[in-house]
Amino acid sequence: MTGSARFVLVYHRQPFEEYEENGEVRLRPHRSPNGIIPSLKGFCASLPDPSEAVWLAWSHVDTDEQAGTILGEATVEAQKETPLRVVRMGLTREQVSSFYHVTSKAALWPILHGFPGRFDYDAADWEAFREVNALFAKAVCQTAAPGATVWVHDYNLWLVPGLVKAQRRDLIISFFHHTPFPPADIFGILPWREEILESLLQCHRVGFHVPRYADNFANCAESFCRAQPLRRQFVGKELAQVGSVLHQASYTSSLRYKDQICQLDAVPIGIDTALIQRTLRKKVSQQKVGEIRRELNVEKMIFSVGRVDYTKGTCEMLDAFERLLQREPQWHGRIKLCLTSVAPSRGMNVYEDIQDDIERRVGHINGHFSKLSWSPILLFTQPIDFETLVSWYCAADVCFITPLRDGLNLVAKEFVTCQSGRAGVLVLSEFTGAVIELDEAIHVNPYSSRSLDRGLSQALVMPREEAMRRLQAMEKRLMRYNIRHWTRKMMQLLRPGTPKDV
Repeated sequence: MTGSARFVLVYHRQPFEEYEENGEVRLRPHRSPNGIIPSLKGFCASLPDPSEAVWLAWSHVDTDEQAGTILGEATVEAQKETPLRVVRMGLTREQVSSFYHVTSKAALWPILHGFPGRFDYDAADWEAFREVNALFAKAVCQTAAPGATVWVHDYNLWLVPGLVKAQRRDLIISFFHHTPFPPADIFGILPWREEILESLLQCHRVGFHVPRYADNFANCAESFCRAQPLRRQFVGKELAQVGSVLHQASYTSSLRYKDQICQLDAVPIGIDTALIQRTLRKKVSQQKVGEIRRELNVEKMIFSVGRVDYTKGTCEMLDAFERLLQREPQWHGRIKLCLTSVAPSRGMNVYEDIQDDIERRVGHINGHFSKLSWSPILLFTQPIDFETLVSWYCAADVCFITPLRDGLNLVAKEFVTCQSGRAGVLVLSEFTGAVIELDEAIHVNPYSSRSLDRGLSQALVMPREEAMRRLQAMEKRLMRYNIRHWTRKMMQLLRPGTPKDV
């Protein structure tokens, strides 16, 4: 059985939230979208013909009989007046919990981010992971038209390409990896390493954000599957920032595995700069910026956006802020750290200790340094909607982003774009993929207290002229390599023979 979709984008999450009202299931924008969702919506909206794209994701069902069934198609806006077709495939809550909350987060996530000590083999249910991937593969085969392009996203669906290829050799299957990809000595810890790699090597292309991750994948494929490197690609100067931890002058861009040639790409995803600019021009956004500044009533506002996750470096950032208050008491009453650290969804037990630690540290700092008219930290544990978030970016003087490891980090890019014409300062961990594009940010090592302290102090006293010069250079780069550039580039890569002017 085949479908009619000429382009199938496969991601485990829907581009909207389902909620119940008066006994009916309704749709609304995500209250807490990860960076991938708005970017992929922007991709779909930027297609030459958005109507040919279908987004395939899972939706909750109540019974085992409904698992794996196509629940129908919904139409939502990818962007204003641009429809997006969404096909939903049923999964039970037990399947989601095992596949995503446990196996993906307890076993796969720590390996991808270089935390092997947090790898929990006993918690993983690989058979359930296989089962869910098989259901996604079945849904792809039912949705895709003959010869269609299928684009699978992120590590949760590692096994889908191989399973689809076994059933539909007519499809052009590619994959994009949004997380870091570790070196062979870390990835090799996974007992299922060969199965994962063999599936991905069935792809026409496998994409990564930065060249280092592509090269790590190639090395793993060579080490564990005896894939043969065919070609190396030199990195353009825009991605070759010498001195960065993630600097990579070239990477393996083509592999042979059995009778399959797999191309590797390093194309960091862009943000929707036009959407941000439109949002900032709204009167309500400008009013919100003014309200934030007036209500905070401080000389310098430091802003940080993240979620509860041991990879995000939130505790390290809080410790750096506390040391600043201890070291430079002149900032008392004149500065505030506004931090979003959204609590994990139900079932994410692996993050419970992190959430408690963050809240304890915030309470400690506020309890120690607060005055009657001032407290040093404002903590948000609930999601902030996109339009409000844009206003916070705009109102900030410093954006402090300190992940211990991050595939890319779109927050940094959003901050720079929202600061257009202003003089905010970006302090960015050198272990984020985005660091190779944002060379003018203040790069810090989140594992080094001295580096964090130096970077934060430098940001707070940076002359306005220097801050604006750095921002303008980064903004120019992000405007050029935005979501529309990424869409055009990826369409050229995903569809052999696609004209370059699509």
